[in-house]
Amino acid sequence: MEIIFSIFKESWHLLLEASVYILFGMLVGGLLKVFLNPSFVADHLGKGRFGPVVKAALFGIPIPLCSCGVLPAAASLKKQGANNGATTAFLISTPESGVDSMAITYALLDPIMTVARPVSAFVTAVAAGISENILQSQKEDDWERVIDRSCPVDNCCDGNGCPPEEHVAHHSFTEKLWSGLKFAVDDLWGDLAGWFFAGLLFAGVIAAIIPQELMSNYLGGGLHSMLIMLLVGIPMYICATASTPVAAALILKGVSPGAALVFLLVGPATNVTSLSVLFGLLGKRATAIYLFMLSLFAVISGLLLDMIYESFGIQASAIAGQAGEVIPYWLQLAGALIVIVLSLKPLYLFFKRVCAQKTAAGRISPEGDASYNSPAGNLENKCRAPS
Repeated sequence: MEIIFSIFKESWHLLLEASVYILFGMLVGGLLKVFLNPSFVADHLGKGRFGPVVKAALFGIPIPLCSCGVLPAAASLKKQGANNGATTAFLISTPESGVDSMAITYALLDPIMTVARPVSAFVTAVAAGISENILQSQKEDDWERVIDRSCPVDNCCDGNGCPPEEHVAHHSFTEKLWSGLKFAVDDLWGDLAGWFFAGLLFAGVIAAIIPQELMSNYLGGGLHSMLIMLLVGIPMYICATASTPVAAALILKGVSPGAALVFLLVGPATNVTSLSVLFGLLGKRATAIYLFMLSLFAVISGLLLDMIYESFGIQASAIAGQAGEVIPYWLQLAGALIVIVLSLKPLYLFFKRVCAQKTAAGRISPEGDASYNSPAGNLENKCRAPS
């Protein structure tokens, strides 16, 4: 019982530190959705080996999407004319970083890691994108791009049948702001909440149970620490926001900041599901380039970050960061309560979705008989949503 209390105590402490920054990240993410014109973005990610790659990497850094959530956005950009290199850069920089994860990194870690994370994501994305364009064996298709000019607020028009000056005047600033906030709460946080709280509990387990000596001995620095983090992070499904409290707990237990950075880079950018989708979207060669360059630059970034900390004699600090000094406790508490309230519906839907998947799996026998009754099938009554 004491261990359970300790786990929840550590998780609650992390939530307090991160809550205000989560709300800030949600706000910025919602505003990006409404005020950033998708047709303008697509126009800058077309032909060319270098320019579109750099633009795609820069564009992806502030957008808060996970490794699976970024796939439809990247597919849309590719259909609108973005080349493989630009698509690859966007696929790397977007899930590795975001305004929400950068804000939480500032809250839970330290300023050095806050800067190192998006910079490493940008460099990795550019290197992978340029490599993809240089090594591309086939000429780019010269299809005509179909730009999505539909209204980002409520799709009131497709943007093609009315002049631009009339199109932008369809909605007031207040309507756009409300639409952005609604998107942030319903869609953005709706996708992230379940995984964030799972990561929060996992971080609490690490902080409360795992001995510090174990982490510092095996993951205290060096190439072997980076390679272990690669093996852990690549197949795992975890978003950039959820990975941050886990990294904070790891650093508290003695993991080097470089090894933690490797986890922060490869964890959100890859998982088994997203890699299989990439195989169909970009092809086998492009997926191999994506994974190789991501792993290579994640390890290089981790080694360089450890060198920076060591050369300046800086102790990697988690939790005792800027949030505790800048944000008063009452504001942290208010932010945590708001985050919890906003998470009630997403967590319910998350639990319902997980249970539904287990129930569906339990209905299918190993021989393909849908009438097979496994123990997992007994979850049906528990998982069914109340009518």
